[in-house]
Amino acid sequence: MVTPRVGVLALQGDVREHVRALTLAGAEAVLVRRPEEVEAVDALVLPGGESTTIDRLSRVFGLREPVRRRIAEGMPVYGSCAGMILLADRVLDGHRDQQTLGGLDITVRRNAFGRQVDSFECDLSVSGLPDDHGQPYRAVFIRAPWVEQVGAGVEVLATVEHGGTSHVVAVRQGSLLATSFHPEMTEDHRVHAFFVDLVRAQSGSRSDDNGEGHR
Repeated sequence: MVTPRVGVLALQGDVREHVRALTLAGAEAVLVRRPEEVEAVDALVLPGGESTTIDRLSRVFGLREPVRRRIAEGMPVYGSCAGMILLADRVLDGHRDQQTLGGLDITVRRNAFGRQVDSFECDLSVSGLPDDHGQPYRAVFIRAPWVEQVGAGVEVLATVEHGGTSHVVAVRQGSLLATSFHPEMTEDHRVHAFFVDLVRAQSGSRSDDNGEGHR
């Protein structure tokens, strides 16, 4: 079985939690802080944290353009909470100079569910996750965004009711995956396992195309 090398963008946010979850999901998890480290991974996780801070630091440390290029080349990327904002092509209620890495044809609203004191947990049905004896996914929302618009090529994986309205909180577009919630904050690692399987499938397909065996 392929053991994918998955990087976690280690500028700010829930880095250790993602590393642990990825390791338990069967990946080789490594920290990514320098441009050359972007080239050495099969996939990347953009952690929860502060999207404006991660955006600013990615530019300071020269990571923005290497990551954007790898996304354009088809590298699998998963973003949780702030990571969803960073993957989105369009952001509402962002800071004036805020930029995203882009790639996901979605419009997100930053801090849509409210402030830190408005954080909450709820049970979700998330399409595509491995079945855990019929157990729903317990999702943790902390100053989370929601998705207001999705492009034609975007698959909606989960929604949540809030204020009497249903909001999109998990999406996939090809090799890009994003959630409004924080799976790294729980002991349920099905979202990370889903992403690692996605990376394995892409890595295996690429190796087969190149006539190479799995490492």
